[in-house]
Amino acid sequence: MRRCVSACLALLFVAAGGVRAASEDPAGFRLTATADDWPRYFPGLLANGYLSTLTAPRGTEGNAAELVALMDYAKDDIARPAGVPGWTAVDYSAGPSVAGQFWMNQVPLDAAHFRDYTQTLDLREATLHTHYRYVDGDGQRATGVDVTTLVSQAAPHLAATRVVLTPAFDGEVQLSLAFDLWAPTQPRLPLAQLTGEQMQEAVAAQRRSLTPVSPATPDRAALWYPGDVHVSRAEGDASNATLWLDGRAKQGLSMAMAAAIAVPPEVRTQDVRVYRSAYRLALNVRLKVKRGTSYAFTKYVVASREGWGGDGQADLALAKAARTAGFEALRRAHVAAWNRLWQADIRIDGDEAAQRLVHADLYYLLSNVAPNTAWPVGACAMTTGYTGHAFWDSDSWVFPALLLQHPMRARSLVTFRSRTLPAAQARARARGLPGAMYPWEADPEYGTEQVPHFAHILSDREIHVTADVAIAQWQYYLATGDRTWLREHGWPVLREVARFWTARAERDADGRWHIRHVTSVSEPYTDVDDDTYTNASASRALAFAGAAARVLGETADPHWKEVADHLVLPMSADGRHHVDFDPATPHRPGDGAADTVPLLAYPSLDWPMDEALRHADFAAAVPPLTDPDRVPNSMGLAPTSIAAAAAGEPDVAVAWFRANVTADVIKPPFNVRTETATNNTGYFLTAGGGLLQNVIFGFTGLRLRDGGLVPAYAPALPPRWRAFTLQRVQVRGRLFDITVRRDAQGRPTLDRHDLGPAPPSAAAGEVP
Repeated sequence: MRRCVSACLALLFVAAGGVRAASEDPAGFRLTATADDWPRYFPGLLANGYLSTLTAPRGTEGNAAELVALMDYAKDDIARPAGVPGWTAVDYSAGPSVAGQFWMNQVPLDAAHFRDYTQTLDLREATLHTHYRYVDGDGQRATGVDVTTLVSQAAPHLAATRVVLTPAFDGEVQLSLAFDLWAPTQPRLPLAQLTGEQMQEAVAAQRRSLTPVSPATPDRAALWYPGDVHVSRAEGDASNATLWLDGRAKQGLSMAMAAAIAVPPEVRTQDVRVYRSAYRLALNVRLKVKRGTSYAFTKYVVASREGWGGDGQADLALAKAARTAGFEALRRAHVAAWNRLWQADIRIDGDEAAQRLVHADLYYLLSNVAPNTAWPVGACAMTTGYTGHAFWDSDSWVFPALLLQHPMRARSLVTFRSRTLPAAQARARARGLPGAMYPWEADPEYGTEQVPHFAHILSDREIHVTADVAIAQWQYYLATGDRTWLREHGWPVLREVARFWTARAERDADGRWHIRHVTSVSEPYTDVDDDTYTNASASRALAFAGAAARVLGETADPHWKEVADHLVLPMSADGRHHVDFDPATPHRPGDGAADTVPLLAYPSLDWPMDEALRHADFAAAVPPLTDPDRVPNSMGLAPTSIAAAAAGEPDVAVAWFRANVTADVIKPPFNVRTETATNNTGYFLTAGGGLLQNVIFGFTGLRLRDGGLVPAYAPALPPRWRAFTLQRVQVRGRLFDITVRRDAQGRPTLDRHDLGPAPPSAAAGEVP
């Protein structure tokens, strides 16, 4: 499977559907859906890096949820995110009628039944607020509905949904506040065994296809479905309005969930019942209501998994404590935690559309990466996209976007690679090689290889991931100067990766070193020699291992430097510029522009070369935007813009940046960034991290080097932007505000304002 395909481009910023008018929200934090968005509604995410849920239009549906790195290890399959019980469902019935009883979540989503509709995702406060007037199925009774849902940033086990009902009638209503106990996925495909042809046959045999279903069913839902959770115990207490359950991912780790429900004082004990079935655990409530009176129900939910929290009873105690404290206390603590995170912001002066997109990308990154842990992030966040596996995306796309302003979250991603070093060493040994060989698709809990059989060529040959892992370790040290971390975590990874590359490289008779038989970054080329990005990243990993040894007083193998200095980076026949890989493998017509050469300017790689060579590389590799046949895939857009900025082509850099924010890739109503313009893979954190790096490194010209964060290239500023500021950048224990603005002659200039020593992580808004 190729990771990306060509994206549709636009040269103007487009505000993705349904967002508020700019004058109402100049900072770009509030994204609002209306009824016009229903046909194209793409779910957003509420998450805190540990627990997630998708959004849905009514705000009361039972939605898919995930717990961090809780995987299902079914026989003959790859590891999958286990589909933990959905915790958001609150169904409502306005009472029996002549046509029978209607439940709101089953009534068609249309203007006849859901009137005066708005749903707002507040990115600054990380809350989803939904409002409408619900008219029941036979049109006889109307009820004002207000729903607020959050996943706490202050108390990471905790989430809540609050529903306020205001009936326009007197009578009796019913509510069902539930956990959805999902049925096992059937049939399960043995993806660890199927070839590509067999996989396609199996999908067709199920009368399914690898195409998206509007508005938001993923095009690979037939492959990237969730794993299973077996619920072993599901209980409730009507008198105390509580629910709890214990379960286990299939052939995986245990999990638990509990809810304590706050009901209005008008609810009597005999009006509350616990309902259990194979698919649902719910608290059902009957209530007599009066016209114009509001009734609030709040479901406080606590979730845990093995290695993070306790069992169902422990979760229940936390849920009851949250109920005692009350919803406003929970919301205030959550909002305060997010406000601390937003102190490290990217502020754009002069382009509200770009600001909204940057804030959305920051929101989704911060929501899906937990601070100070040893878990990675999947390419599609806390969803089933790419079955939750960790790719090089985690190290080279998301990690650098977090590193300067949210280092404790960035640290989680590199510490995952340190924690799973033994699995990478075992992988190298299985291939008769020393050192560590990280997998193309890594299980987020154990770090083991989890690639589908039909994509095994990526895991066996797209080995640049091993260098990407090492480069991220060194980048973390350059940003923080933390020698203790380097000795305990970074150095072991760098050392073992260096041992791998010196064994994998081959020396020719002229003393040059080659890495043969690899899959290029341009993935249709699955067997090439001397892929330029692979060789450059391997060389950098070797050099960084030597640098780490010098910092720590360790002994570096002199062979590391020999290989690093003499790895071949293929050049054109005239020797003027780099090419993507050994020219003995020609480019095939119709493959578009390759992805490799522009990546030499990518911030983490930062390949050193003179100005003439950099310009020649750029001229040869970067197509004009007017040539759609040569436009790179969606992952290539940010590197291309960054390469243009590094080559001193600011106007071109701005044009490629604008291409990256086309509304064809940004899904309404909540600026969910998918992998390509035509698929529905779920939130594609990779491209979001790339766009943020475009601003953080590309437009500032800053790079992390031995001297810290240094100006390596001239800054760039889009014409519509008066200025932009990276707020509270943390470098080696100090805080900075970094601003790019125009001087009196109209040239972009960079200013760095020292704010003093960086506070401890807790004071910076991180939750341990």
